[in-house]
Amino acid sequence: MPNTQDLQIDIELAKSLIASQFPQWQHLTIKSVAQSGWDNRTFHLGDEMTIRLPSSEEYAPQILKEFKWLPMIARGLSIQITTPLALGQPCKKYPWHWSINQWIDGESTSIDRVKNLNQFAIQLAQFLREFQRIDSTEGPIAGAHNFYRGGSLAAYDDEMSKAIPLIQNVEDKRIAEQLWQDATSSFWQDRPVWVHGDIAVGNLLVKHGGLCAVIDFGQLAIGDPACDLAIAWNFFDQESRGIFRTSISLDRNTWVRALGWTFWKTLCWPVKGTDSGRIIQDVLVEYQMHYSSF
Repeated sequence: MPNTQDLQIDIELAKSLIASQFPQWQHLTIKSVAQSGWDNRTFHLGDEMTIRLPSSEEYAPQILKEFKWLPMIARGLSIQITTPLALGQPCKKYPWHWSINQWIDGESTSIDRVKNLNQFAIQLAQFLREFQRIDSTEGPIAGAHNFYRGGSLAAYDDEMSKAIPLIQNVEDKRIAEQLWQDATSSFWQDRPVWVHGDIAVGNLLVKHGGLCAVIDFGQLAIGDPACDLAIAWNFFDQESRGIFRTSISLDRNTWVRALGWTFWKTLCWPVKGTDSGRIIQDVLVEYQMHYSSF
């Protein structure tokens, strides 16, 4: 096996893996995609397929999980998702499983690419409703393998116990403490449902101004759907957020946990290029106005 610290996941490696394991496709052009994720490096394989290579050992189990579950999940959805076509095996040049998936034509979501934000909120809510209704029997329970997406927010108590005291505004700090206590005090009471784990603009594809596909199910698990609602504050405005909330129809405690997920991620792991300050303020204001008991 190669020394993974020196592993270069590049076009040459992708070409070598295809030639050795899937020679029927070695004549196809391989090139990097416009935007590759953090967990995986992705390459075009011809015009209709992609190669997906985990970037490190901690992300490697995602490939087998997607390969096992996504074909079944796809049958219950009216929108396209990642479709695995072939499973690559570990070898001397690359130590983990990898996959070949169907290429999906679409662009990453952004405000300027979405024709109608309110309609987009309805489309995404419909996807999540369908996703959560799919039989989750024997699905992978949320845990360390997917960074607890779909599990308890209490997994991040240590991080938040350090981050919240750093908030300068006294009133914001008080609301933050109450929100975190509230969000970690309730649990999903129904059967475990499917959780994507990373419903974010980079994993939602648009075409002709509307939602056309959902990709990157590396954090897939079953459990509490609250973490899949964070996009309500990360992307939607106040009006479309209200439409999203009404369209997906979940209980008060689930929305409080969703606020908690959004708050933790934005406070402790802000995404470059996002308006973290605005998101945090929206979360705190909404919690105080609609969910706080004080």
